[in-house]
Amino acid sequence: MPLDAFMNTFAGNPLNRASERRGDAAWLAEKLDAPDSLAVAIWNGKPLVESTKDGGVQIAYLRADMAQELADSSWERLLFLGLWKDTAVFAVDMEGAADPTEGPLQGLGRFEDLRATALRMPATDAAILATSKQMFEWRRRHRHCANCGEPSAVAEGGWKRVCPACNAEHFPRTDPVVIMLAVHGERCMLGRGANWPKGMFSALAGFLEPGETIEEACARELFEEAGLRASTVRYHSTQPWPYPSSLMIGLIAEVDGDQATPDQTELAEVRWFTRAEARDLLAGKVEGAGAPGAMAIAHQLIRAWAEAEV
Repeated sequence: MPLDAFMNTFAGNPLNRASERRGDAAWLAEKLDAPDSLAVAIWNGKPLVESTKDGGVQIAYLRADMAQELADSSWERLLFLGLWKDTAVFAVDMEGAADPTEGPLQGLGRFEDLRATALRMPATDAAILATSKQMFEWRRRHRHCANCGEPSAVAEGGWKRVCPACNAEHFPRTDPVVIMLAVHGERCMLGRGANWPKGMFSALAGFLEPGETIEEACARELFEEAGLRASTVRYHSTQPWPYPSSLMIGLIAEVDGDQATPDQTELAEVRWFTRAEARDLLAGKVEGAGAPGAMAIAHQLIRAWAEAEV
């Protein structure tokens, strides 16, 4: 049964992760060799895709045994993603300057940037690819044991690293980020980051710190960046964000005043919008100002408030 929840881009992975199978090396080997098993290919962070009849794109799946060959049978470059019904789905990670579609993958698709193509593909495909990208990024950044510094080895179908030297186990990390739309009365506040393009406004965001609740992090970020004090915090939705490994926690925060002051470190400018102005902003009708695209959770927070859904 589908969850009754708002689905942002990169959410809604349809695969049964079958985590109980990850430790069964014989079963994984059997599935890798099975002719009906499939694989997703990632090259330098870009997924292999193909065009659809309606002008969109979708995953260009490989046979899993081909992915195994591309990885030289090394789990350092393979990942068990889960099951689509009874079909096992894997991912293979490739690096290097040479485009594999000009070599072993010629005629099987093309590699495109996930961020640029996510809205043109089925939401389920985007979610599968985001999971693959995030996992390979974690493994690439954590090849050595954080406990003793020795090289670690892949285990559990790619979902764990184990240190042969000290037996420490390492699992994928997800960095929680609060992203909040500040609201006072019938206006919302958006900010422009110091390094953003001129005129680009978005919801404020920041990493959750140790020992902090989501609500406390929201209140702290609003005060640090804009001098606003939150009175109530409401949850909207979350978004897996594979750049490289965040979980965006979307919130609507009521604040007790409208005297916002950008800190000139994180924020260069702040601006208040009525609901009508926020709708125009999303539609690109506000001269000299813009908002994040529909792929971003910030866009969905602004839209939900502007259309009086929250």
